[in-house]
Amino acid sequence: MTPEHTREAREILGTGPLLVPEQHVVLDADPVRAREAARTALTNYFGMANYRNSWLRLGFTEDEISDGGSDRFVDAVVVHGTPADVAARLAEHLDAGADQVAVQLVAGEPGEPVEDGFARLAAELGLS
Repeated sequence: MTPEHTREAREILGTGPLLVPEQHVVLDADPVRAREAARTALTNYFGMANYRNSWLRLGFTEDEISDGGSDRFVDAVVVHGTPADVAARLAEHLDAGADQVAVQLVAGEPGEPVEDGFARLAAELGLS
């Protein structure tokens, strides 16, 4: 989901409950490759009414969330780029009221071990 969704969820939940949004991540600075990987990762979500309804409430149109999603949509729900780019998006969720962020790392290249990506991201976040 987006940081805007996190902000809305925090407003609804108030300050007490734990809020841990999920953020899909592709560690690839090439937007064409990253979006391709993101679209593959989102395939199952496109068929789920609860996700589609949430995306529509966030202001995306049916056209933007159909046929693999528009670039604007994909860029909003799946952060891609360098570890620093990803860290910035995770910070947006925290600033929006998340207590933690669950990172769903998507391999940018087929067969790429996600462990390498987690190690790079952990280093950027100062967790290694």
